[in-house]
Amino acid sequence: MTTDVSFDVVVIGAGPVGLACGLEVQRRGLSVCVLDKGALVNSIIGYPTNMEFFSTPELLEIGGHPMTTLHYKPLREDALDYYRRVAQAEKLTLRLYERVTGLEGEQGSFTVVTEKGRIGARFVIVATGFYDAPNLLRVPGEDLPHVTHYYKEPYAHADQDVVIIGAKNSSAKAALQLLRAGARPVLVVRGPEISESVKYWIRPDLVNRIKEGRIGCYFNSTVANITASTVELNTPDGPRTLPAQHVYALTGYHPDFRFLATLGITCEADAAQTPTHHADTLETNRPGLYLAGTVCGGLNTSRWFIENGRYHAQLIAARLGGEAMPKLPDVLQPVQFS
Repeated sequence: MTTDVSFDVVVIGAGPVGLACGLEVQRRGLSVCVLDKGALVNSIIGYPTNMEFFSTPELLEIGGHPMTTLHYKPLREDALDYYRRVAQAEKLTLRLYERVTGLEGEQGSFTVVTEKGRIGARFVIVATGFYDAPNLLRVPGEDLPHVTHYYKEPYAHADQDVVIIGAKNSSAKAALQLLRAGARPVLVVRGPEISESVKYWIRPDLVNRIKEGRIGCYFNSTVANITASTVELNTPDGPRTLPAQHVYALTGYHPDFRFLATLGITCEADAAQTPTHHADTLETNRPGLYLAGTVCGGLNTSRWFIENGRYHAQLIAARLGGEAMPKLPDVLQPVQFS
């Protein structure tokens, strides 16, 4: 089959890092197309309403475009507007709601196969993040319609019993918002306490609400079963059954390893299942195929964020453009932003 159209570079993933890759490549005179199976910055669309980023605006900027906001820390809506404006200003070629199903050929003559066609490319960059693949509980009832791995907003749960599974930032903020919207939240925590990684301005609030009894909490506990109206737990004091009209299983996310394998990317035999790539060039085991952003860390999803992953775009673009590798800030080294 012939290709529908060809580019020098195809970027898979239209999140902040994917967009940064697209604009850095394009600025070097290479033609580029940015693909995504969903919307522009699809993961950010899935974030909670009015979610506050933990970073200041300048740490989220790409391509030198200033991010303007009235807030010290940008909100989800600020980021959605900003990345759309950057994509428009850079006149990036976008193909959204187009899922990639395979990659044929070799460096210099790739064919990216999608559900809608075939796209030729000399090089391919994968910047698919991790937010689309939740870490499953693997318990009966997890697939029931009132169980979700994504929290949006609390207002539909007034006067409802809601169980939140997890003990990190997303679970903490969800529990507090649900309480203040009139719900009856209960946390289920696998460990002995609320994670120390919860932000310093959130953790004391949650801990105090648990002490007051306004937010229920079961520590050292796991979910055994979910029914249409209950969550059954294993606790240190024996089995417990909680009422639940809704369940938020906020247990984290991971890269889509199956998709990476479809592209021919292998993984290392380490605990993080790190996708195989060269640390200095970001080229994978398949020549001409590169990784950028959070996906580089495998299961270690707190290794790369927008803040440091955006610099991957400059590294890859310089390499593809035949330039000397740029001197980048120390932030390029893996750091903990979570």
